[in-house]
Order: sequence, then structure tokens, then C-alpha cells
Amino acid sequence: MVIDCGSEVDFTGEEKIGIYQSSEWAERGFCQQCGTHLFYRLKPKNQYYIPAGIFDRDRDFVFDHQIFIDRKPEYYSFANKTNNLTEKEVFEHPTFN
Repeated sequence: MVIDCGSEVDFTGEEKIGIYQSSEWAERGFCQQCGTHLFYRLKPKNQYYIPAGIFDRDRDFVFDHQIFIDRKPEYYSFANKTNNLTEKEVFEHPTFN
């Protein structure tokens, strides 16, 4: 569960953030001290996705879409209706290109 944070993201303690190049089009950020996953970033649009658990719990997040839905495990299923994008649809989407 991640929050789409756009491209204007500032981090405190950047010197402790490690970057892993997970593919040609994305990278992942992690804490170099404890290994906690901090974000993944889609490189073409500098789009950051940050785990929901990092934010204060009093935020009103809305779970309204899922991406790479065609790559999800069979056991992975949510009850609420969401807008679902396949891998192909993600790469064709204006936010990615």
C-alpha cells in the first residue's frame, strides 16, 4: 500500500537513504541503517510512491486504484472496488510517459 506523492518530494536525513536500481524504469529507496523500504520512484516522470505506513495515521487516504494488477498473486484481493491498471496500461498512462 503506497501513496502517490508526485514528483515534488523532500526527505529529511537524505544522507541515510540508499538507492537500489530495481529496473530500467524504477528505483527503490531504503534506510541504510535499518533497511526499511522508503519509496519507489518511476524514473520517466520522477514519480514517488511512499508506503502508507510512513505517514501519520490521522490522514484520510483513499484506496482507489491498483497498478500492475496483472502481476498480483492470486491470493491478493481487496473487497472494495478500485480502478485497476495492468502493466501495459501503467506504461501507457500519461503520468508515466
